[in-house]
Amino acid sequence: MALALALSIPSIAQPTDQADTAGCKAEEAALEREIDLARSKGQMLRRRQLAEALVALQTRCKTLAPEQSRAAKIQRLEQDIRELRLELERAEEQLRELKSAAP
Repeated sequence: MALALALSIPSIAQPTDQADTAGCKAEEAALEREIDLARSKGQMLRRRQLAEALVALQTRCKTLAPEQSRAAKIQRLEQDIRELRLELERAEEQLRELKSAAP
């Protein structure tokens, strides 16, 4: 617990400067690219993990206002639902094909 406190104090004590902001923006852009790549490859679990990491980064960097982050979270969840439904439809189609091909 002392270690966690010691690690969090320097980040609280130091003011956010432009270098930190630029670093946050760069990390955010990298995560968004990775999310898009995972989505294109159908890696839903990885995409969800990256999306959670992005939300944590945005919270840490305070890049979004609270109402924007809420709207962004709603939008991400709606997108997750659409993707999961599509994935479920594909799995159901594969199941139907396997059942129809069974002897």
